[in-house]
Amino acid sequence: MIGKLTRRSALALALLSATSLPAFATETIKAVVIDGYPARALWVKEFTNFFIPEVDKRLAETGNYEMDWQESYGGSIVKPKGVLEGIKLGLGDIGIVTTIFHSSKLPTQAISAVTPFIAPDSRAVAKAVDEIAKEYPTMQKEFESQNQVYLATGVVLDTYQVFSKEPISSISDLEGKKVAGAGMNLRYLEGIDGAAGVRGGLTDFYNMLQTGLVDKAMLWPEAASTFKIAEVAPYMLKADLGAVNSKTITVNKDYWDKLPDEVKDVLQEVAVEYRDHVAGLAMDRAQASRDKYVEAGGTIVEMDAAEREAWAAAMPNLAVEWAAQLDSKGEPGSDMLKAYMTKLQDAGYSPTRDWSAELSQ
Repeated sequence: MIGKLTRRSALALALLSATSLPAFATETIKAVVIDGYPARALWVKEFTNFFIPEVDKRLAETGNYEMDWQESYGGSIVKPKGVLEGIKLGLGDIGIVTTIFHSSKLPTQAISAVTPFIAPDSRAVAKAVDEIAKEYPTMQKEFESQNQVYLATGVVLDTYQVFSKEPISSISDLEGKKVAGAGMNLRYLEGIDGAAGVRGGLTDFYNMLQTGLVDKAMLWPEAASTFKIAEVAPYMLKADLGAVNSKTITVNKDYWDKLPDEVKDVLQEVAVEYRDHVAGLAMDRAQASRDKYVEAGGTIVEMDAAEREAWAAAMPNLAVEWAAQLDSKGEPGSDMLKAYMTKLQDAGYSPTRDWSAELSQ
């Protein structure tokens, strides 16, 4: 009897011990996030305030994994143009790549930049570009060649406008002027007599305008407000050149391959939600940013519709050039362009110039 009781007691004690201990231990995964832009930049701020908490919340639902986030912004690891290379080399695990700096390495990311004067709506452009990236493997292959995994495209600007040191109302006011830009938008100046584009980063534009290196700059109102552009360029031409995708969240491929599937799934899901969240904020803040620009001493002039049409007509067909270059490499450039234009037209936007209509049949 004593032996039976002893065995029963031992079994009960073992069961009690088993139920009092956690069934598993949560695994902690380190993630170094990098961007060369400062923490106050909209997309960086929202990575901290939206992306990271959302990932943490979803992983906490199962309790299998938790992230140890280590954020490094503002040039401490890489400069704004160095994120692509930094992620490629493993200087960071997750990065926000400013794709407009890498037109030769990431040509398909220029799809919205080569199609100006269509949609001044960051939400519509972000969704259309990201859908193209998922429907056509070409975009993702470009990042794979840089040792990275594509998560989602981001649009952080409602639409490019032109900011000027002197009054501006038409394309004639751009003739013979030096204009700051950050990538493909420099080619918008082709066809305007004597206009010269000067490449620079967003963080450089204030000094470029202040020192007279340039007369004007193409950027968007939220950035103009954040970087106090009204102090050096108190005139804005509301040309509505269009929203452009310029940010892509990527993950180092070697790091990605080691992640559990559950973490991969959460990162992919939240990246898409971050895409829509940031695009929505860009639109929500657009009017407020224009108001702040005026409060800071800026003057806004609406560009006449005929002037916009004249500007679009003066440009070379950047979209057809872009598509042809991809076609020549065996990639579906023309198909991607037609699909993108269709997506925006289905979303309710009529192009000032139908770029895809000029594709060779």
